[in-house]
Amino acid sequence: MLSDCSSFTVDQDNREQLRHGTTAFPAACYIDELDQLSVSWHWHEELEAVTVAEGEALVTIGSRSHTVRRGDGFLINTGTLHSYQIHTGPVCRLHAMVFHPRLVGGSMESVFYQKYIVPLTGAKGLEGFFLCTGIPWQAAVLKWMEQAWEDGVQEPVHYEIRVRSALTELLAILCEHVPADQARPDARSSRNAKRMKQMLRFIQQNYAEELNTAAIAASAVVSESECLRCFRTVIGTTPIQYLREYRIERAAQLLAQSRIRIADAAESCGFQDIGYFTKTFRKLRGCTPKEYQNACLIQKVPG
Repeated sequence: MLSDCSSFTVDQDNREQLRHGTTAFPAACYIDELDQLSVSWHWHEELEAVTVAEGEALVTIGSRSHTVRRGDGFLINTGTLHSYQIHTGPVCRLHAMVFHPRLVGGSMESVFYQKYIVPLTGAKGLEGFFLCTGIPWQAAVLKWMEQAWEDGVQEPVHYEIRVRSALTELLAILCEHVPADQARPDARSSRNAKRMKQMLRFIQQNYAEELNTAAIAASAVVSESECLRCFRTVIGTTPIQYLREYRIERAAQLLAQSRIRIADAAESCGFQDIGYFTKTFRKLRGCTPKEYQNACLIQKVPG
């Protein structure tokens, strides 16, 4: 059940629209190659369990950022804004399984849902976990995460049972380590998260147009100063910097998929000045747009 994440899109609330698995088996496995793809800020109703198969990634889950390395991993809670990108090296490969809580919990009235799902998804303010192989209980979680992913990809006999069993094991361990005094988010934090989803949605739907801070602020009905404060507080950057990085990310996806002209890729992603586009692309990607396109397309040529 290895799935394609190249069709990543979000809806009007910045919720990911990609369907993970099926109604009968709501889970899907992905390989994220971060040399060609950065995962922009988004959220989804499912839980996401990720292990690092190669390289290093800079992961941000809600208000927390952390560098994860080969063997490490992380789990993202439902409804949490998150993003990740390559940190160092030429490539970073992630094994991700996205699954709906009901795959493990069944109905909300069941003991499985109440015992293994509610302690996680019901812990207000719990955005997720960063997991390191050097800590025994976290190493155990990582083992079950990778086992669930491998069974999901290879689909051995009765793989649905094996996947569900592995996910149950890892969630059982995580439930034991939810902080007892897990704080509920205050009203301001909740308001900031809601506004960020609105403003990120606006940028991702209109990145090809001429945008400024005023327009981005207006999309959430806040002042420019409040917009700037919200961006700095929630994701640690400015609206314009995020817009610029998102445009380069979308352009990189276009260049990696086809022989589109560099000027056309730039224009379709909101850059009117090809020189500025090339300079910004080099700064963020470490090479020119043409060099990036050639490298990506060479990798796709059958050996």
